[in-house]
Amino acid sequence: MDVTENSELAALTTFRLGGPARRLATARTDEDVVAAVRGADARGEPVLLIGGGSNLVIADEGFDGTAVRIATRGVSLRGTVLELAAGEVWSDAVARTVGAGLAGIECLAGIPGSAGATPIQNVGAYGQEVSATVTEVVAYDRRRGEVVTVPNAECGFAYRHSRFKEDPAGHVVLRVRFELEDAGGLSAPLKYPETARALGVGAGDRVPLARVRETVLALRAGKGMVLDPADHDTWSAGSFFTNPVLSTAEHAEFLVRVKERLGAEVIPPAYPADADHVKTSAAWLIDRAGFAKGYGSGPARISTKHTLALTNRGAATTADLLALAREVRDGVHDAFGVTLVNEPVLVGTAL
Repeated sequence: MDVTENSELAALTTFRLGGPARRLATARTDEDVVAAVRGADARGEPVLLIGGGSNLVIADEGFDGTAVRIATRGVSLRGTVLELAAGEVWSDAVARTVGAGLAGIECLAGIPGSAGATPIQNVGAYGQEVSATVTEVVAYDRRRGEVVTVPNAECGFAYRHSRFKEDPAGHVVLRVRFELEDAGGLSAPLKYPETARALGVGAGDRVPLARVRETVLALRAGKGMVLDPADHDTWSAGSFFTNPVLSTAEHAEFLVRVKERLGAEVIPPAYPADADHVKTSAAWLIDRAGFAKGYGSGPARISTKHTLALTNRGAATTADLLALAREVRDGVHDAFGVTLVNEPVLVGTAL
């Protein structure tokens, strides 16, 4: 295990932002991960886990503790059962399952980051979430000091949420196991209208897996959501805000605000979340509140390709990024009474 002092972290994040860590441990085996975290816990030091760095906003002052870079590798595919080490590159894992003719995560192609982060965030896109295919998460329980296996039913999965996100100091994800589907080389039934339209099929249809993956990658690239070092629109964390989930009463109040601001003929996006809640679109809110693609004049701006992505144009600081995020959040609240919530994890700072 490599351990360095006063190590820069910006290069380990897709934002390319953040100051140094007091200590950086690069762990290449599960045992190294456990040892690094256990040692820091014993010393009473804060711990920051870094996988692909695609969901992190680190303060300019850095991190006064031990950052553990999870660089573990390991892929096992037996029949329809997939097991990934936490450090495996997620987009590579999706490509591997598509190549093997297995359905269930093909719509999650191109999502940056590591496999270990997927259950934490309950990663989802284009009608799929990992909660539908994850069977078990192998993790180090920091309070019990032992490795445990957490079944799907105990992961507390919800929209962009899990027990691992709710209690980040509780567990360190080491491995993730999935149950996929052998549908003869076809995808899972398509749920997301944009994907179905791009493929020229209807909702619920199945399409050859490779076509779905290629289509999703093209859709993501068009929104700046596929990493490209030469494209500052991808120097981001993808969607910076989650789609708001409103209670029935909150949604009614929201519709009144929309009518007052935009007119009765404007109908905002609405998707059922459960019997008492409705999900609406953060991108729609941001755009209709006056923050268009490319908004901003400083080193941190909204992506020119997608209103949900806040980007580092090359010389931004974390302070610049969060100033923009606050402007967008407050502008949406002033316009529609809805408070946007950040999706990436904020380290040493707050929105």
